[in-house]
Amino acid sequence: MAENEGGAGEGEEQLGSPKSKLKLIIMVVGALALLGVGGAAYFFFFSHKADEHHAEAAPPPKPPAFVEVPDLLVNLVGNPGDRVQYLKVKIVLEVKEEKQIEAIKPTLPRVTDIFQTYLRELRPSDLNGSAGLFRLKEELTKRVNVALAPNQVNAVLFKEIVVQ
Repeated sequence: MAENEGGAGEGEEQLGSPKSKLKLIIMVVGALALLGVGGAAYFFFFSHKADEHHAEAAPPPKPPAFVEVPDLLVNLVGNPGDRVQYLKVKIVLEVKEEKQIEAIKPTLPRVTDIFQTYLRELRPSDLNGSAGLFRLKEELTKRVNVALAPNQVNAVLFKEIVVQ
């Protein structure tokens, strides 16, 4: 019987050992989960305040500057025998900084020439709808940036467009 009692005691110790390991693993996983949830909560609630301080410290963005281009009046390409149609455009160039204006002003005759040359090749159908005006704006922006390199223009803005 002593052997049985010793054997039963060893069996209970062996069964108790895996149960205690399972409890330990569950406790460790639970602790890691709590740490993960706590870390995520800290990130969401407290890290944004640091970002707000950095955003407030940054200087406000400078407003863009604008350069007036002289008014343009060109005749559009038409079919022979059709009445002549004209395009009148008032354009403003948008630049990043005020100091770029002084660099651009001496080259305005070149810009006007490039715009005149391009606009004289347009047909009235090229200017139909907002898609036509968008394409015109993009093409003029590309051409003015080539003419003004290394200075860059952000956008060509239309103040007035009349096809007559």
